[in-house]
Parts: sequence; structure tokens; C-alpha cells
Amino acid sequence: MAEAEEQETGSLEESTDESEEEESEEEPKLKYERLSNGVTEILQKDAASCMTVHDKFLALGTHYGKVYLLDVQGNITQKFDVSPVKINQISLDESGEHMGVCSEDGKVQVFGLYSGEEFHETFDCPIKIIAVHPHFVRSSCKQFVTGGKKLLLFERSWMNRWKSSVLHEGEGNIRSVKWRGHLIAWANNMGVKIFDITSKQRITNVPRDDISLRPDMYPCSLCWKDNVTLIIGWGTSVKICSVKERHASEMRDLPSRYVEIVSQFETEFHISGLAPLCDQLVVLSYVKEVSEKTEREYCARPRLDIIQPLSETCEEISSDALTVRGFQENECRDYHLEYSEGESLFYIVSPRDVVVAKERDQDDHIDWLLEKKKYEEALMAAEISQRNIKRHKILDIGLAYINHLVERGEYDIAARKCQKILGKNAALWEYEVYKFKEIGQLKAVSPYLPRGDPVLKPLIYEMVLHEFLESDYEGFATLIREWPGDLYNNSVIVQAVRDHLKKDSQNKTLLKTLAELYTYDKNYGNALEIYLTLRHKDVFQLIHKHNLFSSIKDKIVLLMDFDSEKAVDMLLDNEDKISIKKVVEELEDRPELQHVYLHKLFKRDHHKGQRYHEKQISLYAEYDRPNLLPFLRDSTHCPLEKALEICQQRNFVEETVYLLSRMGNSRSALKMIMEELHDVDKAIEFAKEQDDGELWEDLILYSIDKPPFITGLLNNIGTHVDPILLIHRIKEGMEIPNLRDSLVKILQDYNLQILLREGCKKILVADSLSLLKKMHRTQMKGVLVDEENICESCLSPILPTDAAKPFSVVVFHCRHMFHKECLPVPSMNSLAQYCNICSAKNRGPGSAILEMKK
Repeated sequence: MAEAEEQETGSLEESTDESEEEESEEEPKLKYERLSNGVTEILQKDAASCMTVHDKFLALGTHYGKVYLLDVQGNITQKFDVSPVKINQISLDESGEHMGVCSEDGKVQVFGLYSGEEFHETFDCPIKIIAVHPHFVRSSCKQFVTGGKKLLLFERSWMNRWKSSVLHEGEGNIRSVKWRGHLIAWANNMGVKIFDITSKQRITNVPRDDISLRPDMYPCSLCWKDNVTLIIGWGTSVKICSVKERHASEMRDLPSRYVEIVSQFETEFHISGLAPLCDQLVVLSYVKEVSEKTEREYCARPRLDIIQPLSETCEEISSDALTVRGFQENECRDYHLEYSEGESLFYIVSPRDVVVAKERDQDDHIDWLLEKKKYEEALMAAEISQRNIKRHKILDIGLAYINHLVERGEYDIAARKCQKILGKNAALWEYEVYKFKEIGQLKAVSPYLPRGDPVLKPLIYEMVLHEFLESDYEGFATLIREWPGDLYNNSVIVQAVRDHLKKDSQNKTLLKTLAELYTYDKNYGNALEIYLTLRHKDVFQLIHKHNLFSSIKDKIVLLMDFDSEKAVDMLLDNEDKISIKKVVEELEDRPELQHVYLHKLFKRDHHKGQRYHEKQISLYAEYDRPNLLPFLRDSTHCPLEKALEICQQRNFVEETVYLLSRMGNSRSALKMIMEELHDVDKAIEFAKEQDDGELWEDLILYSIDKPPFITGLLNNIGTHVDPILLIHRIKEGMEIPNLRDSLVKILQDYNLQILLREGCKKILVADSLSLLKKMHRTQMKGVLVDEENICESCLSPILPTDAAKPFSVVVFHCRHMFHKECLPVPSMNSLAQYCNICSAKNRGPGSAILEMKK
């Protein structure tokens, strides 16, 4: 069994119980591997007693008194034969250039690894601990401490001699020591002390809690988290101590520093070692369990726990049971926990084994996710940390994820993930598509196939289309619409569709799809024919998009039957491609469609289809009488006689009335209104429009024996004809409905007319007076006359060059100026003078306003 254990190599993937690992879904925080190579050779013949760690190398002490320097892979770089007995402790300074060693036979050595500097001393008792000053490389820090029954401080004097002083004694063997900065912490049988090397004062004593435990079997574990934080583990107790500066007012005879315990809690097992991990703790625990069969205690595998300290308790973050060689025979004192601060490496040292624990990196995290089949999380983690991962590739994880989804039958999700995972890798796309074909799931991958960058081989797309064509016409049609036509061989797919149409010739989905394929192939004629057969809404879009107007000249009736509104709009918008004459000819056998076309043409432009206005009279009369009268009113090209004939034949009274009035036969029109329509209001309205006195006379004569008509006339005639003419003709005794109201209305209308006239008169008088005043003010204003002005008659300067000479100038309101002698002498009949240029006939703007004399 021992030989089998000695042959074990490799990582400690079995570090946790298999049952726990299967049940737990929580990811481990650390990973483990054995320190092999030279360490394996050493521990085959010897046993490890202690170890210390530097960032650059490791130092391992054995029970046979050897000290080995190792690299981080465990290879031996140097060997020192220090003693024939057990090495108790090894200490290194921060530079890694000086090493202190103590052994069970009392030997102490401090020497330089790269220099001849050396100190030797042999004591008469076992030396359990040694610690060199962290900055021992400096000449001012040549200090180290050793501990057996007492704690000694060695310092090099100015004569290069070493002197020693006792820091503490009398409380049993010193079994643990840690030196950090200016503080030394050590543990003896009674508790833990801290000594300030600068002030040469002991600043605290932390007594141990469980005095029932033997100090030699359950030694104290010490570690400095930083320069002022000490972590103490003893038995099952953990204390976190903080060294603080004492306030000057509290000094007196006390040390300048004091210690405060900031956290204290109990653990489940006995502590063999401690190490800090950020704000958490790594605890190596010695475990004893009771056998269910024999009910006897036995040594179980040691545990490495990561815990989160709280003020009075702790929270377990992770816990791993370690399978180290010979754990069945080990005691609590046989385990040590050393750590490298720079790399977060933790070394679990036992007599027969050295195990390295490391924080798990992203590769390890991805390994665990893949092991748990959490592929999506693994893919996400790889994408986030793609610069940091070394052993994994995003593509490999993605392909594994796709395979996993396919195995679980989640084909749609697998196909969707292909877009993200395969990206622009055409070869991988084609490979995956063939895999989907093998399992009969081409339909699942079809929506996600790349269509632009990259483009796969045409065979891939044709394979998918054939799959749909065999089982899903609608899906096939969708792909044809969505996929660009250059992805596949169009002629191959067209032939396949035609083959299927032989079995089902009336299938609208296949026919529509075939039309789309013809369109892609620029075979627009066949496509148009199918669209028209199907009466498909895209037919107009197809015509416009591909300018197929030459192809539809003989299909105008079909287009109109399908959608007359769209067809007419299209034809009218493209008169240059299909003439009005051609459309009318094509619709000759379908007058109802012909009317729709010509009506819309007339609405757009009253003159474009003037040659067809005569035809339109019959079309309106037959198919659209409500629009006949508006057409007759708006058209200036339709023959009135023809229109009158048609309207009279069909007894269209309103249209006939309009035509008669338009042709000047207002009396006949009025007669028709009264005799045919019996509508006095319309008759009155017609008379008002014509504004003809004779018409009013005819209307009065016709109405004189019809009381309802008289009432209508009395209500409306007042503003156009003198009501007295009507009133005198009313037969005495005739009963007229609402006569009083009608007379009152006549009087009101008359009063209103009087008021309007008076109001208008007042407005005119006020406006005339205002304008007269304005003209007067304007005419009273002076006019500037200077040497630049000229006489409009003789064209010489208006002012003489010699100002002393007398002169006379006439200036008109139109601003024209004349010498008085240049104006004609006014006649005896009219003494007023007018501007010759403006040729005014009466006084106004051109009349004289100023005569200048000197």
C-alpha cells in the first residue's frame, strides 16, 4: 500500500469526496496539485518537517536534517546538510538572499545563499523556531531570533560580533514565531506575545483559550496579514488582532502600541495552519472522525477551508478534503500551511506529501462549467475573459454547446446559437448544416443561415429549399421571399416547383412562389400572367418596379377586373407608356370599366379626354347618374344638344333644366321645374340665378293660383322683385298658408334694406370727408424747388442763375414744374390751369397748387 502511495502523481482532482462532488453544484474556489519532481524523490527516502516559501523558490527541511532549495515545480536547485536530526524551522528574509535554520539537536545557522556571510551556534537544548529580520540584507538589520526554552534576539555589533539578549523565558518552549516589519509575534505554552523591535517593548499577551490541549501536539499557528494585523489559530480558536498606536494622553508608562482583537470565533476542527486570502482566511484543519463500525477515532483527511471572518463568527465559503499521502498516521503538528503572498499559492506540507493549492483561474472556471454541462455560462465566461484564458477557445466551447443542445433535442435553440458561434466561418456553417440534415432538422436551421457575409455554397440553400418543398409549401414560400435570389440556382428551384405543380396545378402558394422565382429570373411576362391569374395584389408593384407596361397593353381588362381603382391610377400615371386612346379601345366591350377610366381622367383634367366627352354623356347616364350633372357643369366640350336629347329621353329633369338654361331657354327650364318638379324653392333659386324680370313674371303668373307657391314667393321675392306686384295679383278671398308670417318677413326685409342703405350712406359720407381732409392736408404741404429742378416745357433750370432777376414759377400737385411764361394762357371759359404732361381734364392731382413770383 505504501508503494502504491509513493507512485501517486499528478493533480488532486479527488480532493473532495466523490459523493459531495456529485451532490454539490457550488464551484470550488481552489485547485490542487502535488509538488512533484525533486520533492517526490526526497520524500521517498525522507520526511518533510518544515518548509518556507519565497516568491522565487521554496526551502524544504526534512527529518534527516537536510535543507533543500526547490524551484516552484519542485526541482532541487541546492542541498544543505545541516544536521543529522530533524530540521525544526527555516526562515528567509524578504530578499531571499539569507536563510536561517534551526534543528532538534540545538544547531542554529544563519547564512547568505549568495555570499560567505555565516553564523553558527549550537545550544544545549532543541531550538524549535528561528526568524531572521525581514530586511536582514541591510547592514542595520542584522538580527534574528531563536526559540527553545527562551526567546533570544541576536544582533551583530559594530565589531561584526554577534550579541544575544533574552526577550522572554519561563513559560515553556517557544514553538512558533513570525516576524513582520518591526513586530515579532511568538507563541509559548501560555499564549502569544508581540514584541516591538524598535522600542524594545513587549506590547501584548494573548492567552490561549483551551489549556487542555498539549502545546506540542496542537501547536499555535501564526501569520501576519499585513504589518499591523496578526492572525492567531490555536486549537479550534481563531483570533484576528490589530496593532494600534496609543494616544499620547494614554501613554504614561505603557507601550506606544496596543493590540485590539477585532474578530474571534471557533472552528469545527483543530487548526494546523492559517493564511490570508484578500479579506478572507485559508484554514488548514486537522480532522478526526469516529468510525461507525468500530466506534473508534481515526485520522481523516485534512481539510482546507476558505472562511469569511465576522466579528464573532465566520462564514464558510468553501471546504475541500485533501487526500495527502499517509494522512492516516499524521497528527495535527505534522501539517503546515505556507503561502506565497505574490501569487496566492498555498502549500500544504505533511511528512510524506506537499500539495499546492491555487486560486482557480478562468480556464478552471470554464472547465467546471463544462463538466457541469453549463455550456451557455461557459461560453459567456470565455467571451468576457477571452484575453485571459489560455487552454480554451471560444469556438470549441460553442461547438460543444451546439452538440449538447442537439443531443438534448433542442434543435431550434441549437440552430439559433449557430449564428453567434459560427459567425462568418462558411466551412463550419456547411459542416453544421450537414449535421442538421443527418438528423432531419434542416427546417430548424433554415431561419438562421447566413445570407450575405458569408455566403454558403448554393447546394446548401437548395438542400434546405427542397426539404421545405417536400413537406411545407408555406415555409418554402417564406424562404423564397426572404432569401436573395442569388443564393441558389434559380432554374433548379423553378423546375422543382413546376414538377410539384404537375401534381397540384391549382395550388396558390406554389403558383405565387413560382411567380416570385420568375421575377428573380427576370422572366416578368410569366410572372405577370401568374399574378393576374391569382389576382394578386403585388401585380401592380411588379409592373411599376420592372416597367412592364408594354406587357399589359392587352391585359387592361384583367387589371381593371382585379382592382379598377389601382389599375386606373396606374394607367393615368403612365399615359406616356399606354395612351388614353389605347385604354379606351381596349375597354370598348366593357363600357362600365370604360366609364370608370374616363371619369377619373375627367377628374384629373377636364380637357385631356375632351374627344370622349360625348361618349361620356351616355356612360354617365347609364352607370353614374349622380355625377352626370357635375360633369355637364364642368365640361366645356360636350355637345349640349346631344346631352339634352339623352337627358330628355331618360327623363332626367335636373340635368334637362340645367341644359335648357345653359342653352338660353330659361323659360322652358323654369316651366319644367314648376311642372315636373313642383319645387317652388328650386324655381325661385333658378330665377335668382338668371336674374331676369320676365322669369319672375312667369313665375308669379304660374304661382298665382297655387297658395303654397305664393307663400314661397312672399318669403323670397322681397329682395329681387317688388312684392306689391305679387300682392296686387292675389285673388280676394284666397286662403294663403302663413300669410301673416310672410308679410312680416317682407316688412322685415324692407326695413333691413333701408337700414343697410342708411348704413352704407353714412360710411360713404364718412370716407369721402376723411379723404377730402387728407387731400387738403396733402395739397397744403410745401414743395421743394431748387436748382436741380427743370421746367418740363423748355427743359431749362426752373430757377434763374441770377437770383436778383424777377421770375415766376408754377408747381402742380403732380410735382411737375413750369415757368409761368411757358404755360399756355388759360381760356376765358376756364381760368383753371392744368399740367400739360398729366393732361388733367378737371381739378385734381395735376392742378396748380403753388405759384412762385419774385
